[in-house]
Amino acid sequence: MSEQAFRRFVDAINRRDVDKICSLITKDHMFIDSQGNEISGKEAMRKGWAGYFQLFPDYQIEVTEVFVRGETVAAFGFAGGTCHGLKERKDLAWKLPAAWNAKIAEGKISRWQVYADSKIPFDIINKAK
Repeated sequence: MSEQAFRRFVDAINRRDVDKICSLITKDHMFIDSQGNEISGKEAMRKGWAGYFQLFPDYQIEVTEVFVRGETVAAFGFAGGTCHGLKERKDLAWKLPAAWNAKIAEGKISRWQVYADSKIPFDIINKAK
């Protein structure tokens, strides 16, 4: 059940469906980014994902390995996208190794933590300005 909840969440992210993402998280959901910043609550996450998809409208997660222990899911793979969807600008595209740690509560994502080198996307955002 935990892996199914995790995969539904990844699918919603890959479809960039903010409403679906929010339906799959708990009210007290905690997001922890790759720099350790924490954002909590469904409405904060709605704004966060909507803003992220504006920056990277083709953002994708590619999961290559999943490990489940009870209500904890650890996954490894790649994340990437193109800043502002400008695919013709190869210098604005990125794909990098990433890992995720998810905590599942009652079939929903209560914590989503990302591990990745965020310098590359941040550099690309600055280049696109």
